[in-house]
Amino acid sequence: MSFSSDLKIELSKINNLKNKQEVYAEFLGYLVTANINIKGKNIKFSTENEYNINRFAKLLNNININDYKINISGKTYNIIFKDDKIVEKLDCKNIQGFLSVDNLKKAYVRGNFLGAGSINNPNNKYHLEIIFKKEQYASFTLELLNEYEINTKILEKTLYIKDGEEISNFLALVGGNSAVLKFEEIRVLREMKNNVNRLVNCETANLNKTINASVKQIENIKRLKESGKFNSLPEDLKEIANLRLENPDATLEQLGNMLKKPIGKSSVSNRFKKLEDQ
Repeated sequence: MSFSSDLKIELSKINNLKNKQEVYAEFLGYLVTANINIKGKNIKFSTENEYNINRFAKLLNNININDYKINISGKTYNIIFKDDKIVEKLDCKNIQGFLSVDNLKKAYVRGNFLGAGSINNPNNKYHLEIIFKKEQYASFTLELLNEYEINTKILEKTLYIKDGEEISNFLALVGGNSAVLKFEEIRVLREMKNNVNRLVNCETANLNKTINASVKQIENIKRLKESGKFNSLPEDLKEIANLRLENPDATLEQLGNMLKKPIGKSSVSNRFKKLEDQ
C-alpha cells in the first residue's frame, strides 16, 4: 500500500465524530475539492480509498444526512447524496466565518486532503498536493496554512508542497501522527545518504585533483632527468622530486611529512613550482 493510502487510512480513523463542529468543518473541507461533483441538488464524492468513503459516510450521518447511496465503479467508490443549499455553504466568506477556532481549521484542511490530496513516496521525492474545484479554494487553504507557518504554493487549482520539513508540519497539523514518524524516519535516512554521497563526491574530486597534479609533477621530473638538469638541482628539490616518484598517490601534505625536515603543504607546492620553472 502507498504512503498516501496509509495516510488517508490513518486520518479516516481519527476519533472526533462526537464533535459536531469538527465534523462539519471536515465535511466542508471535502466539498471544495476536485473529487466532489455537484449537479443541482446532487452531490457525488469519488475516491479509490475504501476507508475514505467510509469516513465520508460517517460525516454525513453525523450531520444528519442519512439519505445517500454508495456504489463502486471499477476501483472507484462513489457516495451520492442531496443537499439543496450546498452552493451557499461553499462561499469562502461563509467558510471563513465558520472556521473560528484552531481545531476547526485543522479539521477543514484534513477534509481538503482526504477529499483530493495525495503525497508521493518520500523515499523517491517530497511532493504533497491537493486539487481543488476552484483556484479561490486553493488560495483560501494556502492562507490557512500560512497561519501555521506552513509554506505552500499554488498552480491553478492545485496547492502543493515540495519541502520535506513543510510536508512533515502539514502531516502533524491534520493529525497524521504515525505518518509524521514514518516520514521523518525516511527523511533522516535520505539526508544521511545525501550527505554521504556529497562527501564521496568531494573526496573523489579531491583524489582526481591530486592524481592529475601528481601525473603532471612526475612528467616534469622525468623531463628534468632526461635533459640532465636533475643532478644540478638543489638538494631540497631533489628530495621532494624523488619522494613524488616513490609516492605517486600521496597528497602534498603527506609528501611534506615524509621529508627529513617536514614542511607544510604550501611549502611543498612552492618546491614543485620551482621544479616546473627549471
